[in-house]
Amino acid sequence: MAENYRVNAEELIRATGERVTNARIEILATLLEADGALTHAEIEGLLAQASGIDRVTVYRVLDWLTAQNLAHKISGDDRVWRFNAAGAARPHNHAHFKCTCCQRVICLDDLGRGWTPALPAGYLPQEIELTIKGFCAECSPDNKAHDPKKHVVVRARRTAARR
Repeated sequence: MAENYRVNAEELIRATGERVTNARIEILATLLEADGALTHAEIEGLLAQASGIDRVTVYRVLDWLTAQNLAHKISGDDRVWRFNAAGAARPHNHAHFKCTCCQRVICLDDLGRGWTPALPAGYLPQEIELTIKGFCAECSPDNKAHDPKKHVVVRARRTAARR
């Protein structure tokens, strides 16, 4: 894992005034480095075996990061939560894009942060969850090289490349 992600993660955690632990740093650095939202299993797979971070710790740290607004979780229609780094650069009120083929989820930061739907009088929104579903560029029907059967292989290569 690139050192700058670890340093950035440590600074963000330290700014909360809470304990700075190796598990918190490793997991937040993993989210910061990712190019899209990750499931618990994907995060666990990306963590180095030598880190000694077990499955329960990953769940607890993800909950803590979410409570500290350092990460946000995205509910999927497959009943699997996905997590992404958050913060000032990525407030939670933004949309996501989910590829219906490879299941990859990315944040859509350019959708207009100030967008709020018209609500009835007296209603006050707190969070907006919007997910646009379709095909990513890799899975697009226009991509002649795309083979949906290879998604398991592609994800495994991405995981290995990040280590």
